[in-house]
Amino acid sequence: MKRLYIQTYGCQMNQYDSERIARVLGRVDYVATESIENADLILLNTCSVRDKAEQKVYSSLGRWKELKEQREGVVIGVGGCLAQQEGERLLKRVPHLDLVFGTHNIHKLPEMVEQVQNWRTRPVETAFYRDPSYMEDAECRTHVQGSKAFVTIMQGCNKVCSFCIVPHVRGREVSRPSEKIIAEVECLVRQGVKEVMLLGQNVNSYGKTSPGEINFAELLGCVNAIPGLERIRFTTSHPQDLSPELIEAFATLEKLCEHLHLPVQSGSDSVLARMRRGYNCKEYLHRIRLLNDRCPQVALSTDIIVGFPGETDDEFQSTLELLRQVEYDEIFSFTYSPRPQTVSAKLYDDDVPNEIKKDRLKKVQSLQREVSLRKNRERIGAVEEILVDGQSKLKNGQIMGRTRTNRIVNLLGPEALVGSLVSIRITGASANSLVGELLTVDRECDSYLEGETA
Repeated sequence: MKRLYIQTYGCQMNQYDSERIARVLGRVDYVATESIENADLILLNTCSVRDKAEQKVYSSLGRWKELKEQREGVVIGVGGCLAQQEGERLLKRVPHLDLVFGTHNIHKLPEMVEQVQNWRTRPVETAFYRDPSYMEDAECRTHVQGSKAFVTIMQGCNKVCSFCIVPHVRGREVSRPSEKIIAEVECLVRQGVKEVMLLGQNVNSYGKTSPGEINFAELLGCVNAIPGLERIRFTTSHPQDLSPELIEAFATLEKLCEHLHLPVQSGSDSVLARMRRGYNCKEYLHRIRLLNDRCPQVALSTDIIVGFPGETDDEFQSTLELLRQVEYDEIFSFTYSPRPQTVSAKLYDDDVPNEIKKDRLKKVQSLQREVSLRKNRERIGAVEEILVDGQSKLKNGQIMGRTRTNRIVNLLGPEALVGSLVSIRITGASANSLVGELLTVDRECDSYLEGETA
């Protein structure tokens, strides 16, 4: 057996891709290891959506040069979005790098590693494919860890927002066949998975480029009908494609969790136009109202970019006003950084000073902390169902899980409850998480609790 070490940066799609990398290489006798010092193959799965993530990649590669010098035969590779973006330029910038594989080329890894080891070449594979079969595994996923799993349903995006590098590193939209997705989820459920997260750069547009394929709302209905599955989540959505059918799914599908991540990016119509988002604030808020009417308990999260080229004080104030109006449960906020190949990098000067960007980011995050804290405190006393994920980051014998609305809950309880659905009462709250006390659990842990009480 050979040892494989994978370091992952970026979104849930990258996490899923890393899991798939391990499965693909596992079929040629590689076993995952947590120890980079003992690894025969070291892979870095990268993100390039933000400049900061890109810099982390080069920092890691610099540190790994010593490992390469100390142990003969160690192979180092880079995949993911930065690999797709840079291609052969990575080999020139990092002389000790052995191989580069893009976002559509995970299936070629065994062959690429063999080329490095047997032929002493430095292969680069960054081709895009329109046939979705490149996303498929040869067999049902095995050795699933935990009760949750990611499932990719599509890849790529056709929106071409002016700031976004995703179409350049993930390609145009390609959807997997629905029967393949349903079969994968059924396979996961047979192995004990209770919650699936359906992944795509724009899941709402699933099936649109595949003649005869069902749409995303219909796919959710099919997944909802799978016996044994308890929860469905998905990410990421584009507001333009939040259809009436998808809104109705939140009201009618009992397994679809009441949480939606709907990136708005800015509260200013003029900034949204420069971003090429395809909607204005009135249209965005209208969709939110329709969703709230059909699913009043839905929790919303979003992305915010501050300091987009040309952003004035008034335009920034419009973003703060939108945050006050919607009252998101959670936001992910960033300062603008120009990305290679994007429209905004070509057309606009990055003219908002860094100090102003940082100040605006601080104001956005301060406002959101106030909103999140108030909304979380309003949950105190409520009874919620959580799926226990594992040990709490707070430690002290605590476990943690998430409500259907995606709120983190920390509570005292045995690790034997990991993977179980439990009922808890909310007893405390901070801006980022809730505190709970255990009430009841699902049948799988009844015997355990009986033993505890005996």
